[in-house]
Order: sequence, then C-alpha cells, then structure tokens
Amino acid sequence: MERRVLGITGWKNSGKTTLTERLVAEFRARGFSVSTVKHAHHEFDIDTPGTDSFRHRAAGAGEVAIVSDRRWALMHELRGETEPTLDDVLARLSPCDLVLVEGYKRDQHPKIETRRLDAKERRPLSPASPNVLAIAADHPLPGEHLPVFSLDDIPSIADFIAKVLDLS
Repeated sequence: MERRVLGITGWKNSGKTTLTERLVAEFRARGFSVSTVKHAHHEFDIDTPGTDSFRHRAAGAGEVAIVSDRRWALMHELRGETEPTLDDVLARLSPCDLVLVEGYKRDQHPKIETRRLDAKERRPLSPASPNVLAIAADHPLPGEHLPVFSLDDIPSIADFIAKVLDLS
C-alpha cells in the first residue's frame, strides 16, 4: 500500500500541533483513517515512574509493550542506537488512508508550513524547502508565491491535502 504522507512543519509555537489535531478530526469526519507521527527534539517519556512498564524499561528491557482492551503501545529504548528515520517509523505503522507528520522539517515528504505572528521564530521555511506546498498562517502573506490558507480554515486545507495526495 502506497503511503499518503503529508507533513505539518514550522517553528516552535507556530500552530503545528493544533493544525494537525484539527486535520485529524476533519479527515476522520470525512471517513478516512488517519495516523500521525510526531517528531520531538527533546527527551520525552510516555510512561510514568513507578508503573510496571516503567520498571521493566528501567531494569533494561529494550522494548516494552503495554496492552489493554482499549489500546496498546510499544516503547523502544534506543540505548545508544541511531534515531530511526521517518521512513523507518512509517514502515511500522498499520495501513491507513493518510499519515500526518508533525515536525521533520528537513525530510523530503510534502509539507504545509505553519506561521504565527507570535511565534518566537518567524523566518519562513519554504524558501529553503521545495517540499513545502502551501502555508497556513494567522496573518496575511502578501506576495507569497505558494497557496496560503488561514490556520483556521480547516476544510480548505483538508481539501488541498486531499487533492495533492489524491485521496478519494
């Protein structure tokens, strides 16, 4: 199955997570199955100290699966291994209609760039990235050569993604 992947990229506090979350809901409402990949530039944990699974990892387990009747998760400790590529992560996902990728600014998949006036960094990413296909912003961008959407115009952004990725 060919993966339909679209990235949501931008600087910190530019609206990436909110846009991703709203697009997931929009595509689900349209009947599509959606998965997401979130890249973190910092150490993170999805486990709580003191839980059994945390204790398993702390004891040295390389992978710990947590399974219930509602969800399951697999945590893999890198322990010095190289961070997996986006392609490596995508290969592990179950089949779905669309994968939205938050982050991964420098990877080669098609992307929508988010821009907010109050973001700490406002330097555009699109001039250095031919994979940015459109911009979602909270302010006008006169003279921009790429399609520009309001960050709040979720239906139009979803329509654009559906057209670009040939979702039908």
